[in-house]
Amino acid sequence: MPTEDAARESQNNELALLGLMQLVSPSLPIGAFAFSQGLESAFELDWVRDETSLAEWLSGVLEDGLTRCELPVLARLYQAIGQGDSETISQWDAWLAATRETAELAAEDSRLGSSLKRLLNSLDLMPSEDSLPPLLPTQAGYVTLFAYTAHTRGVSIRQTLLGFAWAWLENQLAVACKALPLGHTAAQRVIEQLRPALVTAVDQALSLDDDELGPVLPGLALASALHETQYSRLFRS
Repeated sequence: MPTEDAARESQNNELALLGLMQLVSPSLPIGAFAFSQGLESAFELDWVRDETSLAEWLSGVLEDGLTRCELPVLARLYQAIGQGDSETISQWDAWLAATRETAELAAEDSRLGSSLKRLLNSLDLMPSEDSLPPLLPTQAGYVTLFAYTAHTRGVSIRQTLLGFAWAWLENQLAVACKALPLGHTAAQRVIEQLRPALVTAVDQALSLDDDELGPVLPGLALASALHETQYSRLFRS
């Protein structure tokens, strides 16, 4: 028979897992489905045209983007939230905003952040604004609010990073299924190929020092910039 403490810990772990699943679910009403992060432009430019080139593109964005930017900063934000360190939270939130190289990428982070904040307010999960200074920036971006939600749900840092990476991959594959002649079975093959890479990305992200951070994605930045004037498009970025 498990002890009362063990049973309580097991229940807390299960609730944390369910909270993470809720946060990364495609049905979370924050509008992530409307953004492609430059991928739609890569289709238009014929840089990505099939399952193979899609997997290569996503692998590159994961290795040179998320691993060096969103994931390690997500871990730092999570820790700062746990410590109630509003100054560090604001610094990393601003740092992330400065890495958005195009108007569309900046707008995506801002709009998803605003949508997640509204959702958290409706669920009574946002921190009190009575504290001075407030824990979170007034216009906090999506990554910052993701970190806050995961921390509030009791999700571990590592699981938080894995969940963020998984949500990114699922969204990118949903974009590809809508805009390419790519079937859902092909998308699942890409997931099988990249699942180990997500774990590796989290390992690497957790090992980086501050001076090693920063995305190296000139191709994605160019694709995103060109998307702003793309004649026909399905997505906002």
